[in-house]
Amino acid sequence: MTRPARTVPNRTVCRPCAKTLRTGPLQAILGAVPAVAIALVPLLTDPAAAQNPDQIQTAQANSQNAATAGQRPPPPGRTGLPLPRFVSLRAAEVNLRAGPGTRYPIDWVYRRSGMPVEIIDEFDTWRRIRDWQGTEGWIHQSMVQGRRGVLITGQLRTLRRKPEAEAPGVAQLEAGVVGTLEGCRGEWCEVAAGGYSGWLPRNTFYGLYPGEEMK
Repeated sequence: MTRPARTVPNRTVCRPCAKTLRTGPLQAILGAVPAVAIALVPLLTDPAAAQNPDQIQTAQANSQNAATAGQRPPPPGRTGLPLPRFVSLRAAEVNLRAGPGTRYPIDWVYRRSGMPVEIIDEFDTWRRIRDWQGTEGWIHQSMVQGRRGVLITGQLRTLRRKPEAEAPGVAQLEAGVVGTLEGCRGEWCEVAAGGYSGWLPRNTFYGLYPGEEMK
């Protein structure tokens, strides 16, 4: 039996500052980011090996190499682009399938054009994605675009005229509002949403990795 597709409601309401860009009810928003793998090196347990300077130096070199490897970015996907990576949904209706092909059942139907998602795997013309709630599935490559999007998380956020906490507000954005990520400057990012453009702290939305640089 095929599970019925669940639909993510469309939310697009725009109002000026002092007003609010509102959305419909939204489930708990999670800005999950893949954990960084830490390489572990076995400890020397052989007393004879511990007394051998050459083996000690070799073990230390291996430990340093393993630690460096653990800090390296993940290998690229089949397209040569990094995995995971953020993209945004291209269409106003996107089917999320259980596998990479139209023969697989539809688990979700997204109705949020521009919504940020992560590509975490690639197979032929299909992309495995993860959304802001951690839900994973497959969509066709034609349904995503390289333009970076944002999804407001947590609570009411004030879009500010300058990247300063005391700068005048341009608009207020409720959790669930989708916008476009224009660039970042330190801990602030320029965001466009509902016809308004301004600055938000980078920890107030989903669609950007911690420490990621974007111009």
